Amino acid sequence: MRGFRWPPPPDSGPRTWGPGPGGPRTGRPALPEPETDLVATPHGVRLERLITGTGDPVTVFAHGLGNGIATTRPFGSGVTGRKVFFQFRGHGRSEAPDGPWNYPDLARDLRAIADLGGASRAFGASLGAGALCRLLAESPDRFEKLVFFLPAVLDQPRGPVAGERFTDLLEAVESGDASAVADVVTLEMPAAVRNTPAGWAYLRQRLDQLLRDGLAGSLASLAEQTPLRDITDLAAVTAPALVIANAGDDLHPVEVAERLAAALPQATLHVYDRPGVLWSERADLRDRIAGFLNDVD
Repeated sequence: MRGFRWPPPPDSGPRTWGPGPGGPRTGRPALPEPETDLVATPHGVRLERLITGTGDPVTVFAHGLGNGIATTRPFGSGVTGRKVFFQFRGHGRSEAPDGPWNYPDLARDLRAIADLGGASRAFGASLGAGALCRLLAESPDRFEKLVFFLPAVLDQPRGPVAGERFTDLLEAVESGDASAVADVVTLEMPAAVRNTPAGWAYLRQRLDQLLRDGLAGSLASLAEQTPLRDITDLAAVTAPALVIANAGDDLHPVEVAERLAAALPQATLHVYDRPGVLWSERADLRDRIAGFLNDVD
């Protein structure tokens, strides 16, 4: 990327080139990671968990491939009640049992954390959205409200770009080379953000977590799998659902979100019209998720 330097400048700001005068230079990165705990699950895999907030209702948040608690916490910043965040197997401090793994395994992780926390609502991002779909295909009435953010796959395999991107990330993390990991992680950000203070802060946090905790190699096989046998497996899900997509996101095509919204009997679809929604529409995204989940009607 143009002007990239590693390690980043001490103040997390651009050391040389940056975006033009109209480019974004502010914005909050993902929240720092607080103290978490490891919880035993009925299926024998200990998972890293964080619970914030108080009271009811309880919402469980499922992250994307190669992400974790820190990147899902901002989605719950305006949501009332208790919020349960966790790391899927092979992420963070969660255990990594012998693989290969599949979506039923991820659905089992999600179900265990939801059951242990008494969650009645669920949020899933990318991989987490796939795991949520799998859980719902098995138990369509498990949750009262649902949010799917950037769903990536349903009953048709993802394209080769997704697999290549994650393979690159796994190899970079395994190498322990911060520069190699940074090269892959920067692709998660819009170009205009990469040399801003917010971009550097996000990059620092992602690298700190990935180089500290690593990623299990068994995760690679998930990029080629699908959570559903057929999209009609979701026909019995009657809970209100919000499906959020982002135009121009090659890893999370709008068409997938459209199919998911059409398959869910009580779904609303919202599509942001430009890439980088986490940076360009952060406040609207937070308010949209919170407004949907907090609505008692």
